[in-house]
This record gives sequence, C-alpha cells and structure tokens, in this order.
Amino acid sequence: MLRQVAEGVLVHESEFVQSNAVVVQGRAGVLLIDPGVTGSEIDCLANDLRELGQPVVAGFSTHPDWDHLLWDAQLGEAPRYGTARCAATVRDQLSDAGAKARIAAHLLETEIAGQVPLDLLGLITGLPAETTQIPWDGPQVRIIEHQAHAPGHAALLIQERGVLVAGDMLSDVLIPMLDLNDTADPIEDYLTALRLLEGVAGDVDVVVPGHGSVGGADQVHARIGQDRAYVHALRDGQDPSDPRVGPSAKPGWEWVSDVHNGQAQRLAQRSERDGAAGAD
Repeated sequence: MLRQVAEGVLVHESEFVQSNAVVVQGRAGVLLIDPGVTGSEIDCLANDLRELGQPVVAGFSTHPDWDHLLWDAQLGEAPRYGTARCAATVRDQLSDAGAKARIAAHLLETEIAGQVPLDLLGLITGLPAETTQIPWDGPQVRIIEHQAHAPGHAALLIQERGVLVAGDMLSDVLIPMLDLNDTADPIEDYLTALRLLEGVAGDVDVVVPGHGSVGGADQVHARIGQDRAYVHALRDGQDPSDPRVGPSAKPGWEWVSDVHNGQAQRLAQRSERDGAAGAD
C-alpha cells in the first residue's frame, strides 16, 4: 500500500477524502506523519512496515483535526509529536468527555462509520515553542509552523529528500480552508503561511498534501499560486475562478463548493460585525 515518492519517503493514500499518510525512513526506523484513517488501512500500514523491518520510532501530527491525530497499538509506543499550540488545542478538545463520541457521530454520515480507531486519538506531545526540527534519528525534518488552517498547523520540509509535507494545504482537490474560529485575521494568516511555503519551494521536488494527489516540482509554485488566488477572491468577496469549486470539481468532490459557500458567508458576517463595531 506504500508508494515511494522520493528516496526514503513513502506515501499511502486513503480512499477516504484522499488522506495521505507519510513514512520517512531513518536509521533505526521510520517517522510516521498523519497515519491512515480506517482501522484496516492502519493494519495494512503496520504490516507493511513490519515486512520492511522498519518499526515506527516517531510520529507527528501536522494539526489538530481528528483525521490527523489517529494511532493504533500496532504502530507501537513511539513518541508522537505536534507543535506546542497543536498539542495544547488537542488537550483542550479532549478535555471534553464527549469529544470522541461527537467524532464517531459525525462519521455515521460517512462511508467509514465504525471503522476509525479513536482509542489513541490525539495522544501527542507538544514540542517546545520555536522548535524547528523533529527530534529523531533520521533525515532532518524542518517544522514550518503557521496559523493558516488550524491552530499550530505545521508543514514539514524533508530538505535532503526534496519533500514538502503540506498538511491541509496545497491540495489539488481541496480549497484553502481557513481557521475562522477566534482568529483576528484569518485571511492574512493564510497568506502569511503561503509566503512561508513559497520561501522553501525552491528546495521542493515533491509536495504531499494532507488530502489529494502528490505533486511534482512543477506543481509546488502552481498550487501556492492557486491557493493564493482563492484566498484573494475570498478577501475581495468575489466568486473564485478555481477548478476545485463548482462544476469543474473532481467527481465526488462537489461538496467542496459547500465549504466555499460556508467560508464566504462567515467572512461576510465577520465583516459586518467589524463594521458595526467600528461604527459604535
């Protein structure tokens, strides 16, 4: 189930919203980033790693959405990391005793109802603030933290392999999804994150989004540009000219238009509230 995308870097694409799990081979084992979604996929991933003789020696969650916080006992007890802000957000989420039940209830509306292992959800350790490298015995993995999609969201640059693991950004099927909860300027947060990714794009031969297709070197700047154009359209209250939205969306991804409409509506409401507050 694992496909090599660069030397020592392998990816598994889930059937569920094209979720990508990333494996980075190190000296004594692998770093596992955002492991698969369903129990059967994680079983298969663990079996593949056993056949490769590669235990999991570290894990990393790019951000605090449930589908990036999964784990299973078969993957072992390696330390699982996230940024400090990501981990704090997860702790706050899981302090609510009903959090897992709400995720399970949400999944009842999907084709993977009852198939997602939630027992070890979110058991991550926050790295000290300003940490720039994942601590593990393997290729250097640079943490590029920003506040675009979710609190403590991080892209990871495996520089000597030329791979950018983008979290929930730079997708060919998903539009930019802004963090619209308790953030002062979600538009500028996203544009700042895109500038950070653009700053390392020259070192990237492969981009792996959290959801969607793996892209080659020719896709990195193109996806950054497409995401920036979408965010500019949102900012300016315009309909985006974006193939991921509307009739040109990939079959099965028509619901992305609903995501866009919801974001546009919430941003308009924020603008109205800000205007009313300014008038007062």
